[in-house]
Amino acid sequence: MNLLRTLIIPPISLLLLLALSYLISLRWRRAGKSVRVFAITALFVLSTNAGAYLFLAPLENLEPVLDLKKTPLAQSAQAVVILSAGRFENSPEYAGADVPDYVALARLRYGAKLARETHLPVLVTGGVVHPEREEASLALGMANALEQEFGVPVKWREERAANTRENANFSAKILREAGVSHVLLVTDAMHMRRSRFAFERAGIKVTSAPTVFFSHVTLGVYSFLPSPEGLRRSQYAIYEWLGLVWYQLRDN
Repeated sequence: MNLLRTLIIPPISLLLLLALSYLISLRWRRAGKSVRVFAITALFVLSTNAGAYLFLAPLENLEPVLDLKKTPLAQSAQAVVILSAGRFENSPEYAGADVPDYVALARLRYGAKLARETHLPVLVTGGVVHPEREEASLALGMANALEQEFGVPVKWREERAANTRENANFSAKILREAGVSHVLLVTDAMHMRRSRFAFERAGIKVTSAPTVFFSHVTLGVYSFLPSPEGLRRSQYAIYEWLGLVWYQLRDN
């Protein structure tokens, strides 16, 4: 599945299409040239923040910013659930410990804010990145950061999940055993709809608490120039759109 995902999501898919265009040109020169122009143009557009905006803005708009005072349903939430992201391994400034990466930290920061404002207990979810190694779970690193750096206690750690669906299923079991049926769910705005879908399928009522909104950034001149960040945002958005489609097909 990881290999298939890598092949489908740009830039690999467009580079393969570019290579294919030369093979097509051996027999159909005009068709090959058209495919080549499309691949190069698409790669250019997707490598800009403006191009990425076309994919990420509709995705982020599916889940609005949470306003606790204006969202009556939020008042009945019983816990804050924060989803894992990546991590930096063997961080020398932390004595070689594995620590949450900048994406995970953004989620933790907002989750800590909500926990302080609502006084709700916190669950963090994320398993082991490399099962073949003896290493700590993502949830443990998240819990350490919340408790030691944000001063927010963590009541539950879900340490088996390897993907969003497992985040939901394994967390739901812990939550149900604790009598929790409604949560404030924290993750990136682009990841929010798919995460909410997964948790609701697992039987947990969700009030979305998205963070990291790229679509609210003002576009400038440099937004129309290719950059690694532009391509990263496009990859993220396309991955989430494909994930939503896959969830719908799999569950229907």
